[in-house]
Amino acid sequence: MKRNGIIALTLAGLLAAAAAFAHHAPGSLGTVRIAEPLMAGDTMLQPGTYELRDTGEHLSPLPGQSPDAATWVEFVAGGKVIAREGAEMMEAPNQTVGTSGRASASRPHIEHLKDNEFVRISTYRDGSRYLIYLRPAAQPKE
Repeated sequence: MKRNGIIALTLAGLLAAAAAFAHHAPGSLGTVRIAEPLMAGDTMLQPGTYELRDTGEHLSPLPGQSPDAATWVEFVAGGKVIAREGAEMMEAPNQTVGTSGRASASRPHIEHLKDNEFVRISTYRDGSRYLIYLRPAAQPKE
């Protein structure tokens, strides 16, 4: 009887852990075509097509943020990681969100913001919206 209880508790713990990690598991976020040079951190992304990958690694949260509010996203071309950038993550209801289109969209969407000072790539996966902010390569880093 004691053995069955231990097995049941172990199984429950494994299922709970799997559910907790499944929401932010590493994986592909789709492909994006970049038409102009952009900066991802200190790395210049040349125009081209990149696969976006969620690494499953979270950035250190700011005060008041949940521990999984931001994750590292890799830009991959030709099977090689070209750059990494942080992405904000938020729950995405299955409805229209601002001007970014449907929450169920699976293809990354690029928008120029604030008089072209920033470029935002938004995409959705497993009920989460990912927002990646890049700056044009010609813009100085503030």
